[in-house]
Amino acid sequence: MFPTEPAAVNNGFSALLKNRGFLLLWIGQLVSQLGDKVFFVLMIALLENYPPPPGLAENSMYSALMVAFTIPAVLFGSAGGIFVDRLPKKLIMVGSDVLRGLMTLLIPLLPRQFAILLILTFGISTVTQFFAPAEQAAIPLLVKRENLIAANALFSSTMMGALIVGFAIGEPILSLAKSLLGEDYGQEIIVSALYLLSAAIMQPIKFKEHKAIDEDSQAAVNPWAEFTGSLKYLRKNRLVLNAMLQLVTLYCVFAALTVLAIRLAAEFGLKEKQFGFFLAAAGVGMVLGAGFLGHWGEKCHRKPLPLIGFVMMALVLGVFTFIHNLAIALGLCALLGVGAALIGVPMQTLIQQQTPPTMHGKVFGFQNHAVNIALSIPLAITGPLTDALGLRSVLVTMSIVVAVVGVWAWRNTRRVLQDVI
Repeated sequence: MFPTEPAAVNNGFSALLKNRGFLLLWIGQLVSQLGDKVFFVLMIALLENYPPPPGLAENSMYSALMVAFTIPAVLFGSAGGIFVDRLPKKLIMVGSDVLRGLMTLLIPLLPRQFAILLILTFGISTVTQFFAPAEQAAIPLLVKRENLIAANALFSSTMMGALIVGFAIGEPILSLAKSLLGEDYGQEIIVSALYLLSAAIMQPIKFKEHKAIDEDSQAAVNPWAEFTGSLKYLRKNRLVLNAMLQLVTLYCVFAALTVLAIRLAAEFGLKEKQFGFFLAAAGVGMVLGAGFLGHWGEKCHRKPLPLIGFVMMALVLGVFTFIHNLAIALGLCALLGVGAALIGVPMQTLIQQQTPPTMHGKVFGFQNHAVNIALSIPLAITGPLTDALGLRSVLVTMSIVVAVVGVWAWRNTRRVLQDVI
């Protein structure tokens, strides 16, 4: 399960930097993540070139595009993991990038009809659902067990960095591509190039895959049986289920904050479109927290990291609306991000350590599915709740829920968690 990598007397980031396979995977996923963010900006930018269908307003076009982009994560999040257990990880990741790159190149070649744009967006987002679980299942194949926390810390920090940087540089990159490569197809070429570059970077990786499933069992498999099988496994393995529930709670909080940040911006005298300052501060905190764990994580063995993280997040949420200074508010957001890293990195590492290789795809696929649902529900209900109850009431309620979940999760699994994180 944990193959040999170059010998190193020290662990943490220094050992990972000597692992060529892991470096290629890390750089490849970073480029692919940037491609995802710039692609999303591209879809929004392209709408001005597509006439609205009869009876559909311009704002409704934005909503329809968002649905086409997000619904594959809810529909196919678990399905991607089924193929991860049955096909080589590199084939899925490289193939996903190549497909997304080619589909992006189709956009300027097809008629400018909104329905076609929706279909391509849906298709590219669907292919992405296969990349994510393959990537998570690939990390334990390339990294020693003792370096998994550092590996997940690096992945978490760069994923958040790609989220911040990708949206920030998306528009300048697309504008530059239009001026250098042409207005008709320059933007699509640059996004496609990011996906294809990611595929080229990961192509040299050599995985030591576990043995493939025999033909008889392959013939008997069906997606629903695989899905229910992953549920049965999680019900039996309370440790993995508990870790996944903590990750789902974490993503729920961040999804809700995405909506609340718009209201918070107004509270602190900012323009609504400047809500990204709060999210960026939280992202910086996550990068700092993940960097700390990656470098000193093994010194924190047997420490209640997820409990500390939940308590930090609960305190920040509870005091947020009592603060009126913008600098302090941004500092609190960064502290929230540090707490999130103390939850996310150890829990992701625990799932990788405790899940057998034959279940990696199904478990990570189910995790991808659960996380995407966790992101969707708060986005839908946080706005109406804030209108009905007020910003302060919603934040204080979230603080109580986060604290209760953290204490409950730690009490349920603390004896085992202390041995593995």
